[in-house]
Amino acid sequence: MSLAEAVGEANRCLYCADAPCMQACPTHIDIPEFIRKISSGNTTGAAKTILEENFLGGTCARVCPVAELCQGACVMNKTAEAPIEIGRLQRHATDHLAEQGISPFTAGAPTGRSVLVIGSGPAGLSAAAELAKEGHSVTIWERRQLAGGLSTYGIITLREPVAIAQSEVEMVQELGVRIHTNKQLTSSQELHELAGEYDAVFLGLGLGAVPALDIPGGELVVDGLAYISDVKTEQPAALSPQHVAVIGAGNTAIDAATTARTQGAAATIVYRRTAAEMTAFEHEYLFAVQAGIDFVFLASPSEVLSDENGQVTGLSCTRMVLSDPDEQGRSRPVPSGQPDLIIDCDAVISAIGQEKFDHDTGLGLPLSSGYLATTKELAVTAADLDNVFAGGDAIRQTGEASTVMAVQDGKIAARSITDFLKERHHG
Repeated sequence: MSLAEAVGEANRCLYCADAPCMQACPTHIDIPEFIRKISSGNTTGAAKTILEENFLGGTCARVCPVAELCQGACVMNKTAEAPIEIGRLQRHATDHLAEQGISPFTAGAPTGRSVLVIGSGPAGLSAAAELAKEGHSVTIWERRQLAGGLSTYGIITLREPVAIAQSEVEMVQELGVRIHTNKQLTSSQELHELAGEYDAVFLGLGLGAVPALDIPGGELVVDGLAYISDVKTEQPAALSPQHVAVIGAGNTAIDAATTARTQGAAATIVYRRTAAEMTAFEHEYLFAVQAGIDFVFLASPSEVLSDENGQVTGLSCTRMVLSDPDEQGRSRPVPSGQPDLIIDCDAVISAIGQEKFDHDTGLGLPLSSGYLATTKELAVTAADLDNVFAGGDAIRQTGEASTVMAVQDGKIAARSITDFLKERHHG
């Protein structure tokens, strides 16, 4: 948006007193207030209002499902007018701040307390920023070469270039947060040692890789998140297909197919249910259709076909029909008995979710349905680790896993850690 466009759009806002858009935002940004500031020409102030509640407001302006959250709750939806373009206004403000090179916050007065954050994704960066603003000494461990987690590696360039993610990493570092990359927490013993070394530990681990497909030729399937990451970070060994078959129907599947399209490849998404059961947001599905991505529904992959050199030549799928609902209430796909469908392709990408934790990958911590078990304050429920907290996808047992939810987890955990440290210090 240009300044004139942003001011014009901001002036359409009704500045609701009990704004439903603000209630619909998981981080509870004061949306009427930041829009009011844009309307008066105070774009810098608008950005600070956003970042006070959502330190990763620049990323969220690009990737948040605004149609399902703030924009979807706008009262304008009940009128003949279009809802206020909250996401674009938020991006206008946060981009303005970044372009000006303004550091919106400073670290708080030193408390003498140290906190280790494991993982530099949205949850970790959010927690680190809020803890640094409170004056705690914060260190981040990141297992990969670059910090930023999903924002750096998992969000397609079309939505968020690496440079945008890194600018938010730098904003956290400007608060005095130290980030050590290529450093990973590997064991329960190490976690216990670190919990003794630091006053508190926050786990923003994310989840694991996409589960392996147990079908013939499954070893030739490419992990969807790894594929997006390799292309985004321009790895020399990144896959360069001509036609990909993407298995899954969530937002990651659409992102993988979109990535293939940006490489000039054809893309077909294969899903064992119908469009009505897709977990991807409707606007993502419509975007994919407009991008020329094909969809094959009621098809369950049965074999990855290849030539004598191990090069993928196609994906064989069993045709399905929907039967009685399963325990989650979703219609259950069963084989139709019709002849198999073969999709010609030179690469098969899987985007069927991420592996959850088991006893080993969960660092010996208590689990709940494969996620780290936490209290409402986001403390882990291990009795001998009362100073360890967790957030983000690692704990997202219910609800939609998203960047904005992870940011809110970081905020909640930072408040809980600060309260915990104050109580322990004075106790």
